[in-house]
Amino acid sequence: MNAGALLYSFSPKPNFPPDISAPKRILGSGFRPVSPVHLFRVSRGQYCCVVRVSGERRGGKVFADVKSKAEAYELSKTAKEELESVADEVSWLEQFPKRWVIVILCFTAFLLCNMDRVNMSIAILPMSAEYHWNSATVGLIQSSFFWGYLLTQIAGGILADTIGGKQVLAFGVIWWSVATALTPIAAKLGLPFLLVVRAFMGIGEGVAMPAMNNILSKWIPVSERSRALALVYSGMYIGSVTGFAFSPFLIHQFGWPSVFYSFGSLGTVWFAVWLSKAYSSPAEDPELRPEEKKLILAGNVSKERVKVIPWGQILSKAPVWALIVSHFCHNWGTFILLTWMPTYYNQVLKFNLTESGLFCVLPWLTMAFSANLGGWIADTLVSRGVSVTRVRKIMQTIGFLGPAFFLTQLSHVNSPGMAVLCMACSQGTDAFSQSGLYSNHQDIAPRYSGVLLGLSNTAGVLAGVLGTASTGYILQHGSWDDVFKVSVGLYLVGTVVWNVFSTGEKIID
Repeated sequence: MNAGALLYSFSPKPNFPPDISAPKRILGSGFRPVSPVHLFRVSRGQYCCVVRVSGERRGGKVFADVKSKAEAYELSKTAKEELESVADEVSWLEQFPKRWVIVILCFTAFLLCNMDRVNMSIAILPMSAEYHWNSATVGLIQSSFFWGYLLTQIAGGILADTIGGKQVLAFGVIWWSVATALTPIAAKLGLPFLLVVRAFMGIGEGVAMPAMNNILSKWIPVSERSRALALVYSGMYIGSVTGFAFSPFLIHQFGWPSVFYSFGSLGTVWFAVWLSKAYSSPAEDPELRPEEKKLILAGNVSKERVKVIPWGQILSKAPVWALIVSHFCHNWGTFILLTWMPTYYNQVLKFNLTESGLFCVLPWLTMAFSANLGGWIADTLVSRGVSVTRVRKIMQTIGFLGPAFFLTQLSHVNSPGMAVLCMACSQGTDAFSQSGLYSNHQDIAPRYSGVLLGLSNTAGVLAGVLGTASTGYILQHGSWDDVFKVSVGLYLVGTVVWNVFSTGEKIID
C-alpha cells in the first residue's frame, strides 16, 4: 500500500549554503497524496525544505530539496489550502503551551479535591439518619477532615519547595482518593474509625494547595499569574458543582456508600496521567520547546529549589501576617458555606435531599465564573500599568465586602429563591479572592510560595475547624442568623487588615 507525506518547514540558515541548483518543481492541481498528508510548518530563517516520503509497509524512500525562502515551491490554490489546513491543525497541537497543560492538570486535581470533600456534605444527611447523629456529632464529623488538613499545610509547602511539587501533589491525590473510598467501611465500624479516616483524607488534601502553588510559581510568568491561579481554583468550584449534582443521584440509585467508592476511584486515573505528563519545573521537562522555556524563565518566576527556609525573615514581615490574618477571616465564612450549605437548604428552606444538592450547584457555578473573570480583570490591569499592590487590594476587598453584604441580606429575604440568589452572589464575589490574597504568595515570596501558602492556609484551615465545629454548637443554642453574623464580622476585620498591611511587591528574595 503506497503512502505519501509532505513535510514543509523553515529551518535556520546553515553554516554552509545548501545546494539549490535543482530546478523548481510545481505542485499543481494534479498533486493528490494517496494518504493523508501530515505537514509541520515552522517559520524560521531563510530556507525551506520539501520532503516527500513514499514506500511500502516495510520500507520507503526519502527525497529532499532545499530552496531559499524566496524560491519556495509553487502550489496550486487547492493543494495549498489542503496542506495549510493540515499544517495549522498539527501546529496548534504541537505548540499548545506546556505551562497551560500543567495548569489544566492542576485544575483537574482540584476538581477531584472538592468532589471528594463535598460528597460528605450531601451523604451526611442519610448517614445521620441511619446512625442517629445529632447536629453536634455532624459538626464533629465535618470538622474531623480539617484535623488532618491542618497538619500537612506547612509540611506540604516545605516538601514542595525542597523536593518538587510534582511528587507532593501526586502523593496527596492518591492518598485522599484511597481515604475517600474507605469512608463507608469506616462509618460501619464506628464513629472513631470514621473520624480517623476523614482526618486521613485531610492529610492528603492538605498538601495539594502548597504543592500547586510551588509548581505554578515555577511555570507561570507574572503576567499570567492571576488567570492561571483563577483557573486552577475554579477547579475546586466545578468540583463542588459536580459533587453536589451527582451525589444525590448516586445516593438514590445505589445508596450513600456509592458516592465515596465512585469518587475515590477517579484519583487513580489522574495519578497515572500526572506522572507521565507533569514536571516540577520547566528545567526538568525534556520536551519543553526552547522558546516557551525562554518565555517562562524571563517572566519573573522562581527558578531555584529552596535549601533553607528563612523562617525569621518570613515571620518578621507585616505583609506575611496580613496574608495569615486575611486567610483566616476569609476561610471562616467560605468553609461554613462549603460544609453546611446543604443542611441550611434542608432545615431552613425545606428543600429535600435532591433539591439541596441541586441548589448548592448555583453558588459554586457563580464562583467558577467569577474567579476566571476576576483573574482576567486583574491580569489586564497589571498589563496596563496598574501596580500589583493596588490590583491585589481591589480584588480582595471585593472578595471580603461582597460576601459580607449578601450574607446580611439572608435574614431579610422571605423566599427560598431569593435566599439561593443571595448565596450565589455571596460566593460569586468571594471568588475574587483568587486574584487577591491567593495570588499574593507568589508576589511577595516566589521562591517560598509553597511554604508561605502552607503557613497562611494553616490559619485558614484553623478557621475551617473552628467555624465548622462552632456552627453545630451555635445552631443548638441559636440560629442561622447568629452563624452569618460571625462570618460578616470576620470579613470586615479582614478588609481592614488587608488594605493596611498587604503589598504586591517582592519582599523576600
